[in-house]
Amino acid sequence: MGSVKTIIKRDGQVAMYDRGRITNAIFKAAAASSGGFGFDEAERLARLVEQRTADSYAEQVPTVEDLQDIVEAVLMENGHIKTARAYIIYRQKRTEVREARQGAIEATDNIPYKLIYEVLRWNIEHGCESIEGINRIIEQGNYPDLVMACEERYANECRMAGQRVLDHGDGVRLVIVAGPSSSGKTTTTMKMEQQLSGQGKKLKAFHVDHYFFNLEDHPMDEFGDYDYETPQALDIGLINEHLEQLLSGRTIKTPHYDFHTGQRTLDVHEMTLGDDEILLMDCLHGLYSDMTKSVPDSHKFRLYIETLGQLRKGNDEFMRWTDHRLMRRMVRDSWSRNHSVMDTLTHWHYVRKSELQYIIPFIGNVDFVVNSAMPYEFPVLKSKLFHHFPQAIEHYRTDFKRQDAYLRARRVMQFLEPLHDYVDHGCIPEQALFREFIGGSSYSY
Repeated sequence: MGSVKTIIKRDGQVAMYDRGRITNAIFKAAAASSGGFGFDEAERLARLVEQRTADSYAEQVPTVEDLQDIVEAVLMENGHIKTARAYIIYRQKRTEVREARQGAIEATDNIPYKLIYEVLRWNIEHGCESIEGINRIIEQGNYPDLVMACEERYANECRMAGQRVLDHGDGVRLVIVAGPSSSGKTTTTMKMEQQLSGQGKKLKAFHVDHYFFNLEDHPMDEFGDYDYETPQALDIGLINEHLEQLLSGRTIKTPHYDFHTGQRTLDVHEMTLGDDEILLMDCLHGLYSDMTKSVPDSHKFRLYIETLGQLRKGNDEFMRWTDHRLMRRMVRDSWSRNHSVMDTLTHWHYVRKSELQYIIPFIGNVDFVVNSAMPYEFPVLKSKLFHHFPQAIEHYRTDFKRQDAYLRARRVMQFLEPLHDYVDHGCIPEQALFREFIGGSSYSY
């Protein structure tokens, strides 16, 4: 029988697991809902949660989100529907308490509350803050207008980011565009390049993806899946060596990485950075200090990008940012990286673990934040992906080692179910960020 020893907290820190806290939370939810059971049953359910978590994350450290999702699933499966609903409310109350403790300035994944509020306000002004609102936009034939409004907002934020770089003065030699998987870093990097070039700045892209180690060199789990989401999947030593050489005016030869074969070739792309040029780096872990430790902080500008979505269902449940990015990556990886939709779904726990450990704790160091969430994406994502979720739910329902995939598929399917789909992509511009994931972009990725 396995056990859970540690968990990853919301701030990315690793803490000791305490079954007593799960027991108390279940007991309080039962009491609040008149659930009809006492402390002994709460303890039994907590042990089931622990065993399910241990089975699901035998080689991984679960996050608080993972653990709480499993609590909800165990309560539902054991017939405690009212208690499950009370527990969901309990989770929300705990979130509110945390925010109050922080003076109401902290929200999901360390993003300042003010930014979340601005996103929600924009969505409300454009009638796309809810599933019902987006359905109404589609029914009234206004979907192309929503696309244009979203793209204009995003373009304005990219322009503002470019201006912030200029405001930092000539000392900036490295612009880092960082953010979690499928947040839109590559397109944002290209738009930043256009913006700064238009202001007379000379830029040169530094492609960190070419610094992946060969795929077989990464740790492999029992399912044959590789964890290439951590910073250690990249040759950090060579990255820093090349950054230092470039900024000192020397010529380097970067590697080349082939995502279809998972193989790296050294000394392929010759590169030099002029004295009047700025290096532009698109990097998942660009905020992680070791990634660019050879470059003084005074020479860096850090931009963070995230899908700060504020889209809710009728019950006021909001789409999780990580689920939005999961769907983007499901589509993109199926056509550009030789990964099936199911591969991406079952791999996602590696993505989330890495985000919590190596991205979110460093958000406080950024110079600017861009919101890449486009509410118009969801009807298109539904048209491309919805039919996969029932299959995933059925396939992984009783596989306790794949509970993360089962719970995530069920949650996304339930969220998308009342949404209209949209299959005509003609109104989505060729330079839209969303094209990075669905294809048809005028940019070369």
